[in-house]
Amino acid sequence: MLGEYRIVGRRASEIAASVERGVGSGDLAPGQVLPPMRELAELLGVNPNTVAAAYRTLRERGVIETAGRRGSRVRPRPASTARGSLRVEAPPGVRDLGEGNPDPALLPALGEAFAAAAGEYARHPGLYGQPPVDPEFAALARAALDADGVPGGPVVATSGSLDAIERVLVAHLKPGDAVAVEDPGWGGMLDLVPALGLRPVPVALDDEGPLPDDVERVLNAGARALVVTDRAQNPTGAAISGGRAFELRGVLAGHRGVLLIEDDHGHGIVDLPLYPLAGATDRWAFVRSVAKAYGPDLRVAALTGDPVTVDRVSGRQRLGPGWVSRLLQRAVVHLWASGAVDPGEVARAYAQRRDALVRALKERGVEAHGRSGMNVWVPVSDETGAVARLLHAGWAVAPGARFRMTAPQGVRLTVSPLTEGDIEPLADAVAAAAGPAKPLNYG
Repeated sequence: MLGEYRIVGRRASEIAASVERGVGSGDLAPGQVLPPMRELAELLGVNPNTVAAAYRTLRERGVIETAGRRGSRVRPRPASTARGSLRVEAPPGVRDLGEGNPDPALLPALGEAFAAAAGEYARHPGLYGQPPVDPEFAALARAALDADGVPGGPVVATSGSLDAIERVLVAHLKPGDAVAVEDPGWGGMLDLVPALGLRPVPVALDDEGPLPDDVERVLNAGARALVVTDRAQNPTGAAISGGRAFELRGVLAGHRGVLLIEDDHGHGIVDLPLYPLAGATDRWAFVRSVAKAYGPDLRVAALTGDPVTVDRVSGRQRLGPGWVSRLLQRAVVHLWASGAVDPGEVARAYAQRRDALVRALKERGVEAHGRSGMNVWVPVSDETGAVARLLHAGWAVAPGARFRMTAPQGVRLTVSPLTEGDIEPLADAVAAAAGPAKPLNYG
């Protein structure tokens, strides 16, 4: 039924991860029928309920589908089931650290920016046939990219990071192509790749970004694209260091045909320097969203890349939405030009909370990661149990299943809502809930 591929594992999470590895490597092809639950349970020596839980997780993630008596099989084109649905609703009285939102107190007021945009619109209404990118938006975005050493290239406005990444992937890849993604990584990214009919292939990382040897491995195995987060990696807080960037550029130099996509969503909330990889391959794209620093509802990102990539993205965009609202672009221009956000101050505010929590957990013997951004990742031995225990203690956190493919279990805590007085009681609760976890890289 499965050919030579062998599903392994004793826990539901391990069995699900084994199936995902097979799908990611191509050993389990689209349409492949999986063993009946009782048959697989007998083969693995586990309770059938354990296999049922694993299959349920795989269905929720869009990896497999079940068709009654015909059994379960790998989806021909995985559904767009959002990992975000794997969330813990915070009941009254429970503090919510699971949503991943920025601190509203650190976001700028938008009234003045929209008033300025509306005033400009009154003088020069936005009409059909005008350039899709506001010239000042492009100029300011390009100047910031130049200052950070991102190679030259035209600028396109997109509706956020994920919109940009989707357009770049579709512009270059075909269904069935393998895409190397960080594991653990952004749940939206892990949803998007299979929804496009592409195969996600996990790449391990540590606090300094993707591991070069693992990137080399997946590229040698045929991955057509690599997606990396430069800073404030979600969920681990990893940030690519100068040394790691040098190593990764060396790996990419041997794979010039690979599509490289960089997501610098931490721009404006991180004070660590940027070490871009852009230009190490012939086809590349670099995207910056304003969501974390200026507000998620603005839905604007600046995308640059090699001329072929940007031309394909902008050409396809013209056939769909046409352009991102120039009113929104003008509002962002006003925010940038007026210095509405002090990146250093915002970065320090998040760092104080994040670093304090990581230190408090370390004092309690709990491993935690959070080099940059607004999230802390805590490896745990049983994330379902840890989430339940923390909920009982008054804290709602994000289960690691939202962010993992084959990486060890963990939970994500967003520090945005925390005060100084929260750190010690939260650390006590996490230490009590985490249980023993073997210290590992994220791979």
